[in-house]
Amino acid sequence: MSTVWLSERWGTKDLGVLAGAISQVTSTVKIASGITHFQSRHPAVLASLAMTAQALSGGRMIVGVGRSMDAMWSAVGLPRSTNASMVDHADIFRRLCRGEKVRYDGPAGRYPSLRLTDLPEQPVPPLVLAAIGPRGLELAGRHFDGVLLHPFLTPEAVRRSVESVREAEREAGRPPGATRVYATVVVACALPAATEAAVVGARAVTYLQVPGLGERLAATNGWDPGQLNRLRSHPLLAGVKGSADSVLTRDQLVDVVAAVPSHWLTDAAAVGSRSTCIDVLERYHEAGADELVLHGSSPEDLRVLFG
Repeated sequence: MSTVWLSERWGTKDLGVLAGAISQVTSTVKIASGITHFQSRHPAVLASLAMTAQALSGGRMIVGVGRSMDAMWSAVGLPRSTNASMVDHADIFRRLCRGEKVRYDGPAGRYPSLRLTDLPEQPVPPLVLAAIGPRGLELAGRHFDGVLLHPFLTPEAVRRSVESVREAEREAGRPPGATRVYATVVVACALPAATEAAVVGARAVTYLQVPGLGERLAATNGWDPGQLNRLRSHPLLAGVKGSADSVLTRDQLVDVVAAVPSHWLTDAAAVGSRSTCIDVLERYHEAGADELVLHGSSPEDLRVLFG
């Protein structure tokens, strides 16, 4: 294992607290946020968090950022991200982490005078962009140190995504491989059927039922988007806004899994015996992923995979 990815969620998964805690019980593993958002923290606060984590961990921090859904930002009263704001936020972040004074007025906001003091002698953490569609992949290839691909992409979809990132690198005049590609793969290795359904199926439901996100995943994988209507018409999903796991229990989500085409789950996740899962993970590497993010199963359940 080379990187621990932290899934930030408001409530009990604050990035700064988790990164600080993990930095104190590990010595070599990298610590990545997967993902936070530029607009959820003031630029100076996010840069301060990152550099504090760099100091505590000895330079092992990776900062993953994403857009999330526009509806979320409308609900919480924060601005939506645009390509221009993401690029400018990244530049502001890096400049602050280098100790520069930042004066800025543009798509990312208005900041008359920003500067961090007492910075540790640590490098600026790599910035990784979570992306699915072609515009996000291009943005990552041009401006970011890495790209985090969404769970439930098939190996072929990952291959096409990698090609898009590399083409954007070339067009931007960056060296090949400047953007590290992290492919997120949901893994259920030699698990009981009920546990497998929760790890893979229920997790897929929480992504596919979200309007917009489900369509992006279907389009990227070449799946029939009409199948999403069957899923979303399930009685347990009636009236659900946002992610279903915020209102449904794990058992209820498992009840919805039958509405998801079975091949979607097996084509875009590592499921089954140890040898089968290893073969699937190798296909993701062969598709061009630089690193795999194993998602869904607990560390205890992943022990089977590593022998």
